[in-house]
Amino acid sequence: MAKRYKIGWFSTGRGAGSRAMLKTTYEAIKSGELDAEIEFVYCARERGETEPTDQYLDMVTEYGIPLVSFSYQRYRAMKGMPNPDLSQPLPQWRIDYDKLVIERLKPFQPDLCVLAGLMIVTSPLMCEKYSIINLHPAAPGGPAGTWQQVIWQLIETKADVQGIKMHVAIPELDMGPTATYCTFPIRGKAFDKLWDEIKGKSVDDIKKEQSVENALFKTIREHGAVRELPLIVNTLKAFSHGKIRITKDRQVVDAAGRVIQGYDLTAEIDEIVKDK
Repeated sequence: MAKRYKIGWFSTGRGAGSRAMLKTTYEAIKSGELDAEIEFVYCARERGETEPTDQYLDMVTEYGIPLVSFSYQRYRAMKGMPNPDLSQPLPQWRIDYDKLVIERLKPFQPDLCVLAGLMIVTSPLMCEKYSIINLHPAAPGGPAGTWQQVIWQLIETKADVQGIKMHVAIPELDMGPTATYCTFPIRGKAFDKLWDEIKGKSVDDIKKEQSVENALFKTIREHGAVRELPLIVNTLKAFSHGKIRITKDRQVVDAAGRVIQGYDLTAEIDEIVKDK
């Protein structure tokens, strides 16, 4: 009997998005859509820090998934250190924290780990220890940054296409090789009128007048957000079926072992979201 594909789940569990990612993946496993198991959930907070995380931890317990909970903020406070400057290499105390996380995860042997709402940057040590993928709200070659920063850059550059990708986590933030992706046009029926409404305006003008309530901004976000959960599940399916894998040198390869620039799931995701 083939070994079941094992997933490690990393999160801070700070809000509804983290709960939705876990719930969707868990339900895909329970329904048989995804032939895998979540071997553990690691949470960077402990019970009692925030109500949203407590709700998340309750969910993990209810699902019967082994839980490793180790507070980043309490460890940082104990060391008397500020949050790291992400423009600089991570300080030793931050690397020591990840060493302690790895020690706590020793009983587990995940095939793949997912950053699913982890609100701290993984150290080079963690990236070397595990094959880790992370969701990023842009197409391959698209803008870096938060989803808000990505959308403003798309508007500023008058882009035609947006997308969502899952990439390999490496020490350089948001820079790892693309594992999977989907794209969608931000021109055409749903968008052209909205582009016309901002014609002649700079991004700074739009931010001052409407900020994130701008209709184009909101529509781009809606079309991306609806694809995020399906992309996570279909990415895990592609890995568990052996269609793609991550090599020791953190390249993404197909079933034949050829290096690829990401596995295109656009058709599958479009089919899932077509009625949304």
